[in-house]
Amino acid sequence: MRDKTADRKTHAVERTDAEWRETLTPEEYRVLRKAGTEAPYRGEYTDTKTEGVYSCRACAAELFRSDTKFESHCGWPSFYSPLAGDSVEYIEDRALGMKRVEVRCANCGSHLGHVFEGEGYDTPTDQRFCINSISMRLTPDAS
Repeated sequence: MRDKTADRKTHAVERTDAEWRETLTPEEYRVLRKAGTEAPYRGEYTDTKTEGVYSCRACAAELFRSDTKFESHCGWPSFYSPLAGDSVEYIEDRALGMKRVEVRCANCGSHLGHVFEGEGYDTPTDQRFCINSISMRLTPDAS
């Protein structure tokens, strides 16, 4: 995993706080812009099996494909790899008294969730991208 640690990065999509508040619902804003977390097992994509592309709810940048989604039983959608190496950025997160790696949309800087390594899941990358459903929008593949 590449380390792109930075407190403030210039993104392709830049908006003021007021613009984000106008664009997003209060709950989307809380998670995407204030690094909140939705309640476990309540997100719309936690158990979804639909094939398609998951995009950032804030800017529509493509983030994950359904073929990298797996059952982790953690309460949030889990993926073993982002869609493209540059679609997400990684920020060291020391909140809650532990060291974690936050995952943000590389296009707009919105909080998506966290990535964990070495948990023993049977996936090609040994990574679990634990992502808030409210951070994404699923576009199903055309049938």
